[in-house]
Amino acid sequence: MTVSASLLLTAVVLCAVGAILMLTRPLTRILLGAVILSNGVNLLILASTGTAGAAPLLYGVDLRRVTDPLPQAIALTAIVITLGTTAFLLAMAYRSHQITGTDEVHDDLEDRRIVLRAEVLSERAQLREEFRSGSEPTADERERYREERRKLRDRLRADRARQARGRDASGDLWNDVIGADPEDYERDGDAKADDRYPRDERGATG
Repeated sequence: MTVSASLLLTAVVLCAVGAILMLTRPLTRILLGAVILSNGVNLLILASTGTAGAAPLLYGVDLRRVTDPLPQAIALTAIVITLGTTAFLLAMAYRSHQITGTDEVHDDLEDRRIVLRAEVLSERAQLREEFRSGSEPTADERERYREERRKLRDRLRADRARQARGRDASGDLWNDVIGADPEDYERDGDAKADDRYPRDERGATG
């Protein structure tokens, strides 16, 4: 089997560029990376194509004129899978831009909570060691220790509040799953304003 060096080099470059793009945050770059990477993989599959062996139903045909059909069938299947993945990523990017105004992939709240809690516990242990390692602490050191612990508690409380807001599913279930349209947010804001200030009270105060 003879492998074309230019075809192999092109496939490697496409795979490298696609992998780099897929490691970024914007969904549009992830989409382009998936498409480029799939093209590179298809070229690698085609580069592995060689001459076919003797088939049981192939009589009187020069085998040098026949290629192996298996890599071509695999490449065709990969193209179909890439088309479905591209449509899915396009829908995700469009919906993300429609709701948040950006297509960047944000960090998961649970992952951020675990990392923040580990940092807080590490800083608390370090403060405790510094507080207990020296001699009798002075009033300033005690106050600094209490202030640092207070800051750590505030960080944990803020993270718990952010996590509670992220888990709030009090609205429409469909909007909680895929996100509400911008008009829905405006309608919800107007409804909350009407509930807070009834019409008769606003008329009486006006």
